[in-house]
Amino acid sequence: MLVTGGAGYIGSHTVLELLQAGWQVLALDNLSNASAESLRRVERIAGRPAPLVVGDIRDEALLDDLLACHEIGSVLHFAGLKAVGESVARPLDYYENNVAGTGVLLRCLGRAGVTRLVFSSSATVYGDPESVPLREDARTGPTNPYGRSKWMVEMMLEDLAAAEPAWAVGILRYFNPVGAHESGLIGEDPAGIPNNLMPFVAQVAVGRREHLGVFGGDWPTHDGTGVRDYIHVVDLARGHLAALERVHRQAGAFTVNLGTGKGFSVLEMVRAFERASGRPIPYRIVDRRPGDIAECWADPHRAQELLGWRAGLDIDRMCEDTWRWQCGNPEGYAGAAGEPAAATRPG
Repeated sequence: MLVTGGAGYIGSHTVLELLQAGWQVLALDNLSNASAESLRRVERIAGRPAPLVVGDIRDEALLDDLLACHEIGSVLHFAGLKAVGESVARPLDYYENNVAGTGVLLRCLGRAGVTRLVFSSSATVYGDPESVPLREDARTGPTNPYGRSKWMVEMMLEDLAAAEPAWAVGILRYFNPVGAHESGLIGEDPAGIPNNLMPFVAQVAVGRREHLGVFGGDWPTHDGTGVRDYIHVVDLARGHLAALERVHRQAGAFTVNLGTGKGFSVLEMVRAFERASGRPIPYRIVDRRPGDIAECWADPHRAQELLGWRAGLDIDRMCEDTWRWQCGNPEGYAGAAGEPAAATRPG
């Protein structure tokens, strides 16, 4: 199993689930927003190796060599840039990394005869929803370059599966991943200022930041703050294993939402984290972010029907696991002793 972006937040949790399920895994990551320390800790939890190739999906020669050296049977594709606000400021970076990079990866996989792939997409492809909960057949129309880059890759994959019947592709539209592994050894460790709510709240609670900035207090929601479908990262990782089973059984492309089917506002998440941590979370209402929307949550029934998967971990568990990770790692992976042996070339 090749896992692109395998040292990142969702990637590392999925590598752990794969190892615990008996898969052999090879991770590829350029470490631009990840730490190799995450996979060293995955190895500790799983008691099995999680080898890492440090490299980029845009490096065609590297990918060709890697696929020639290893017997890859299928791919989980997480690698890409992922911040909404940053994408508005740096759109070309998002199209180059997420869209063009996926094109390079797919060409290399096709040459090597590797045609089973599960893609990390996003609920941002729906844009500003006409209604919620969102089903997979809802209108799409992203409101920011990040969402458009994911949308373009989805279309690329659907066209590829239609043109070449050997391809089996799962497209997973994530809602809002949060939480951490129950061990407290791996979790979300964003580089610089967090772009997502939960790591920012956790850093405020642990004293790393003074207060939370809430993007908009006048949205048309019950308390004026944005409403999202938050899903525990472990549930999300297990959804990938369920998708893998399907791409190994059936060719073609399928698309499913991975969410809980429930929406919580920013302030509701803040209160839940205060319960989990026993600490107040000071916050200030600030201007809305460009490209943001008022509310978004999933209709998750298709994932249950196609994959036999449903989310099982609730909002309190999400906050408790995040707090355990943050308490044990107040500076994230920074300063952790040791790095796993990482092959800089694919052999």
